[in-house]
Amino acid sequence: MSVKSPSSSALDYLFLHSLILFAVMSQCYGQGSIGVCNGRLGSDLPSEQEVVELYKSNGIKRMRIYDPNQATLSALQGSDIELILDVPNADLESLQSDATQWVQTNIRPYFPATKIRYIAVGNEVDHENGQTSRFVPFVLLAMQSIYKALSTFGLQEDIKVSTATYSAVIMDTYPPSKASFKDMSFMGPIINFLAQTGAPLLANIYPYFGYIGDTEHIKLPYALFTSPEVVVQDGEYGYTNLFDAMVDAMYVAVERAGGPNVEIIVSESGWPSDGGLGASMENAKTYYKNLIDHVKKGTPRRPRNAIQTHLFAMFDENQKPGAPTEQHFGLFYPNKGQKYSDISFNNL
Repeated sequence: MSVKSPSSSALDYLFLHSLILFAVMSQCYGQGSIGVCNGRLGSDLPSEQEVVELYKSNGIKRMRIYDPNQATLSALQGSDIELILDVPNADLESLQSDATQWVQTNIRPYFPATKIRYIAVGNEVDHENGQTSRFVPFVLLAMQSIYKALSTFGLQEDIKVSTATYSAVIMDTYPPSKASFKDMSFMGPIINFLAQTGAPLLANIYPYFGYIGDTEHIKLPYALFTSPEVVVQDGEYGYTNLFDAMVDAMYVAVERAGGPNVEIIVSESGWPSDGGLGASMENAKTYYKNLIDHVKKGTPRRPRNAIQTHLFAMFDENQKPGAPTEQHFGLFYPNKGQKYSDISFNNL
């Protein structure tokens, strides 16, 4: 029996199909890679170039910085490290009408050699947060202004504009299916903007703060990914850890606000090694190791949808204000020594 060779058109089709499948698989699984937030509130931190080299030598593929630090933006050029670039809260008001100069100064000289992927317009702005409430009127306006400026230079598809929010903006989170935004007049238009522009919502997710805020009902194993069984049953969804419950509560709130297709990227998550209740080297190591392993799997509401997650933070920061724990979230010491020697960031 003779065997016919496939035609060139058939081979072309198979090749194209393989490329498409590879691209889809790369997108689905690549999103789960781990990043690390690069805070600079320390008196003894390495230079920006040294920090980038430390990321590279440890296989860390994503970074978040909290202001457009020119030295960091320059050091990242050609590194292939993907970046979340923050607009500090204090700058939001000045950008609400025209962000052209901001984009000219902080984006155009560096992109695309520096792989800026997202701009976080404000961090944890909330009506109920005494430190950030005054910035509420400016968040959406600044987002729209930066998007318009990016569009002027044809960059609006390459760099997505979002804001970094946190769990305090949602209510009725137990069980996650009841969650909604506390202030729809604030978050509703933001979710609508994200849906229209195809941008994700950035969310800081901290089981640590959930745990210390309610130790009566939230037990340590549930917060550290070490519970052997389902702790919260929410209809068909069972939760063995608080991280999943917090992420899914955010997804539910986003859906209720009209953004069923808006992705959530975890822009911060961490556990302190000292300074307060539950803060220890052992607990922090357990949290980080389990989080790195877990985010590849998705959540009960988004199974197999890997969660792009940024660990907080690269270094202990001895000048960080707030509770004593704030100075002890680092994965590395300022001398570049790794705090938890058996945590690996490679192949994520």
